[in-house]
Amino acid sequence: MFERPTRIEFPTTEPYSPQRAALGKMLFFDARLSGAINMSCATCHNPSFGWETPASRAIGAMNQPLARHTPTIENLTESEHFYWDGRIASLKEQIRGPITHPLKMNSSMRQVQRRLENISGYRRYFEIAFPDTGLTEDTILVALATYQRTLRSGWSPFDDWVEGDEDAISSSAQRGFDVFTGRGQCVSCHQGWAFTDHDFHNVSLGDDDIGRGVLDPTMRYRFKTPGLRNIALRAPYMHNGSLNSLRAVVEHYRRGGAPNTTASDIEPLTEMSDRDVNDLIAFLETLTAYAPHVSAPALPVD
Repeated sequence: MFERPTRIEFPTTEPYSPQRAALGKMLFFDARLSGAINMSCATCHNPSFGWETPASRAIGAMNQPLARHTPTIENLTESEHFYWDGRIASLKEQIRGPITHPLKMNSSMRQVQRRLENISGYRRYFEIAFPDTGLTEDTILVALATYQRTLRSGWSPFDDWVEGDEDAISSSAQRGFDVFTGRGQCVSCHQGWAFTDHDFHNVSLGDDDIGRGVLDPTMRYRFKTPGLRNIALRAPYMHNGSLNSLRAVVEHYRRGGAPNTTASDIEPLTEMSDRDVNDLIAFLETLTAYAPHVSAPALPVD
């Protein structure tokens, strides 16, 4: 159930090439994609923090906090829904959203395309990566999507344990795995190698954000299950960034969520002990990759 896949699947209409991935990485780290040339995709999706922002709300182009906590962009290839409320069903459209949103990067695809066309290095790289079309709005998005699909979380101690190395994780973490798959009930939503069912749940945070309820009234207060790979790097947690540590998250589930909330998908975990909490946190920490560091690319200047 938790064994890593051996390959990344790419859409047949957007096949992988190393040139496209390298170009997408340049674009991801290039502030010239933002209207004021003051932020890049990596500004909010910081690889040092599990491709999130280490604050409850990222600050956007208008110097205002955004509505929700920045979600990770790791391990999105298998997902069919994007954003916390799943309102977008295409990775390319998910990428377009922040670039053109007035409170996020506050640009337009036409502006981005014009800027890149004025840089000879980018014109050359697009001709190499997309010899039939070159630099267009669509190929900008395809390059970025290609790079994002390569963002698999790295090999971790847990993966060594799954492969049969019994000493790869501590006895506490091994007990925590039993809690995770047993009385903690975590695996009911955090399934598979990336630890997400890619579905939507009400985890009883008690705020007024109705999540997927904007799209479907029967899904009020439901949010997409985040994956747990590199979770120890990604504080604060939840769609509103309201829980500052893994311990706070586990205790939230242990007590059954916030009081006086309705239609919650969680119930108090009355059988979970203090040792179980400690063991579960020890297990979650084994999901951190050995080498999560990502180097920034050199960008063309003219």
